[in-house]
Amino acid sequence: MSRHHVHLSKDIATAKTVGARHGKPVVFAVDAAAMYLADRYEFYCSDNGVWLVEHVPPEYLQQI
Repeated sequence: MSRHHVHLSKDIATAKTVGARHGKPVVFAVDAAAMYLADRYEFYCSDNGVWLVEHVPPEYLQQI
């Protein structure tokens, strides 16, 4: 894919809406606090309010 970052949604409804643009969505909860506090991952907020991170390791994911 052409994206350089993972785009994070603030809630499940938004994630489902965005994901549905490309087929049947699969939604994951991301433990962003642990990513930041434990492993110092850097998060960025884009101009349109979307949070971004370079990648999300599987240990921080939980399928909803």
